[in-house]
Amino acid sequence: MKVSIVYWSGTGNTEAMANAVAEGAKSAGAEVELLNVSHATAEVLKSDAILLGCPAMGSEQLEDSEFEPFFESIESSLAGKRIGLFGSYDWGDGEWMRTWQKRVEDAGGTMIEDGVICNNEPDFDALAACGALGEKAAE
Repeated sequence: MKVSIVYWSGTGNTEAMANAVAEGAKSAGAEVELLNVSHATAEVLKSDAILLGCPAMGSEQLEDSEFEPFFESIESSLAGKRIGLFGSYDWGDGEWMRTWQKRVEDAGGTMIEDGVICNNEPDFDALAACGALGEKAAE
């Protein structure tokens, strides 16, 4: 089982979440590829599960200079893929995650579970939820 985790992080919060997701997947026996979005390519589509992490930016949207272009480049190829989403936010109510999840589902992707979100720095519960997402991705 190969799990690819692609993330963008400006403050380190989503990076911490990505690391927890990776640890969860590794603990469940998956081969894990952890990539900052600047190093990611469409090769991640060959993985058994793809986990994407991005914080809410601006008016609750994906980071637009690196992450959104990458996501757009793979979005039309998500049909039949197992996808997990995670990220942090500082304001709002998580609308960006609901919108992002709908985009995945509209493209034909299968959500492993609802996106994992946390307000600002991930606490113990948020990191545990990320680890659980990684474990579930490895099933």
